[in-house]
Amino acid sequence: MSGTLPRTDGPLHRPDGGLPRTARRDAGRAPSGGGLRGAVASEWTKLWSVRSVWWCLLSGVLLMAATAGQLAIYVANGNTDDDPANDRGVLPVGRIAIDAVELTQFAVIALALLVITSEYANGTIRTTLQWIPSRARLLLAKTAVVAGVTFGTGVLLGGIGAAVAAPVLGEWGRFAPGETVGDVLGLAGYLALIAVFTLGLGAALRSAVGTLVTVFLLLAIVPTTLRLPDLGPLNAIADALPGSAGLHFLRGESENYPAAVGLVIVLGWAVAALLAGLAVLRRRDA
Repeated sequence: MSGTLPRTDGPLHRPDGGLPRTARRDAGRAPSGGGLRGAVASEWTKLWSVRSVWWCLLSGVLLMAATAGQLAIYVANGNTDDDPANDRGVLPVGRIAIDAVELTQFAVIALALLVITSEYANGTIRTTLQWIPSRARLLLAKTAVVAGVTFGTGVLLGGIGAAVAAPVLGEWGRFAPGETVGDVLGLAGYLALIAVFTLGLGAALRSAVGTLVTVFLLLAIVPTTLRLPDLGPLNAIADALPGSAGLHFLRGESENYPAAVGLVIVLGWAVAALLAGLAVLRRRDA
């Protein structure tokens, strides 16, 4: 028997199995998901693959058309009846779309909450987090997609609302291109911020029902309830809630604070909700 010992420095005996240098360098890395660009592309694809998203968009279009038409009829009838208290005079057609958004926004809210809560409901959030391990990058990608889609949807809805209102209002409607475009873009910006706010809450609450109820309370029920006693401090709280601040901005009201402050308040709520959602994503497993 030869006294030569078998070699222990070959590929089968190396700790790395003889992998190439680049493979050894990447062996322990978690998948990165292609960076932020890849994460956004992934979220964009997932969004349009969900059938419910298309139903939300269709519902928004139908709600805006029906509500804007009904509100325009009320204005025209109020201006021509025998009760001067009903007169609203000549209104910008974009204002009708803005008034109609109080109801229409819930179709957009439903779309936004589906982006996050549906993944928790069907368990795909685990796969998503394997592909995009960074919670911050994942939430940022979802935010970019939701904000972009809902802003575009807002432009469409605002245009539909103004187009439906114009012929119904007739002589009681005012169409000025610059003014109408400003109203439509403002409406779109508000809807995008409310959608981001909803996304952040969805990431924090992880429940479609819980998120929808919370958003509905903050946008509609709580402000109305706080204003019932007509007390200054309660009215101030109501004005600081996202729904009230958003409508304050859209209608250009400056009774309590400048209209631009309303936009800043809604932005603050959206950022706060995202930070809360990110904190929960980092602290709790999927």
